[in-house]
Amino acid sequence: MHDEPNTKSKENSGARPKQKPSLHDTVLGQFNLAADRCELDPDIRRILSATNNELVVHFPVRMDSGRIEVFSGYRVQHNNALGPYKGGLRYHPSVQIEEVRALAMWMTWKAAIARIPYGGAKGGITLDPADYSETELEHITRRFTYSLGNNIGPDYDIPAPDVNTNAQIMAWILDTYLTTKPPDERQRCIHVVTGKPVEAGGSEGRDRATGEGVYYVVQKWAEEQGKRLEDLTFFVQGFGNVGSWAARFLARAGATLKAVEDVTGAISNRNGIDPEELHKHGVQNGGIAGYESADPVDHREFLGTEADVFIPAALENQITGETAPLLNASLVVEAANGPTDAEGEKALASRGIEVLPDILCNAGGVIVSYFEWLQNKRAEVWRLEEVESKLERTMSESYERVARAAREYDTDCRTAAYIVALKRLEVLYKERGIFP
Repeated sequence: MHDEPNTKSKENSGARPKQKPSLHDTVLGQFNLAADRCELDPDIRRILSATNNELVVHFPVRMDSGRIEVFSGYRVQHNNALGPYKGGLRYHPSVQIEEVRALAMWMTWKAAIARIPYGGAKGGITLDPADYSETELEHITRRFTYSLGNNIGPDYDIPAPDVNTNAQIMAWILDTYLTTKPPDERQRCIHVVTGKPVEAGGSEGRDRATGEGVYYVVQKWAEEQGKRLEDLTFFVQGFGNVGSWAARFLARAGATLKAVEDVTGAISNRNGIDPEELHKHGVQNGGIAGYESADPVDHREFLGTEADVFIPAALENQITGETAPLLNASLVVEAANGPTDAEGEKALASRGIEVLPDILCNAGGVIVSYFEWLQNKRAEVWRLEEVESKLERTMSESYERVARAAREYDTDCRTAAYIVALKRLEVLYKERGIFP
């Protein structure tokens, strides 16, 4: 009886569920659309569609209990035509090579749009930091840094914070890297990472830079549309470093925060939420859940918040073909990397919802990382006012470049942003030539 063939199973064996496109598929789709639109040189297109180097390391670390655990870490270097590789390190269970490859490519476009002398890279470790003690995270970080070896360097590849990493982790990376160098070289290498604590060579304003950059982009958009920030309403998905700072800057300018969602839940108040108070609550309680001055809502109700602006500042692929129809906003400002997938993009376009893309909106972090890198190289210390002034100018100029390209090519903002990056790289490659 058990040896009889299962006819039904054979008949259905070819009916497999459609696989969702990966993050790398998404970035390549966006790249190809823009390359077609601007008629990018075919040779340059082939170069930019591939990564330069991809490093995977597996390394053992002794846990507090004494047992050994083996971790997988990644560093993908996409392109360094414009300058040293640059990009964050994230600690998250979803980290894998396809994701890191996509994020590295986005970093290349981001730096090219902002016209800072960096290429694109990204990396991370597959883990959930909540599962480990601070001592274990330090040991994991130091061992990962040692495993990377000379694949990072102050004028070659410069890591920075990303999801679930922070200034403390950058300080551990810095200290570990410096111990591998001769004593007389160490002071010349402190710019091997950015996003460091200020006392360890970090820059004033780096912690708030990505969220502040998002604010400057919304400000430029409002000016272009003839709108006042005081009249704008918005809601934010993700209330970590990026989302909370974007909300605080917008609220200080008079905009009204109506709803927030993070990993602990979602809250709403049609009369407005004070992001400063909410931030304090989140720090003290590990998330926004339980905030008394707003009502808890479910995920669908949160997405349906009636507001002018939606700011996704969490992880990628949050706006999809299923969730995009729920949105009740006229503008999406992508503070996160890749929050909108291809189906979500189509759904937003069909409803006339404008999107300001991630490679423009969240470039504030890498811009101020560049400022930190410069300060370290020059042995200078810039005041916060100087950092913020330079950041505002750079973000404003980036927005204007993208807006001009959108008008010139009669296209959407995301495609225009890609075109700005691709055309800059195309000119560079044609001027320098290809070895040999």
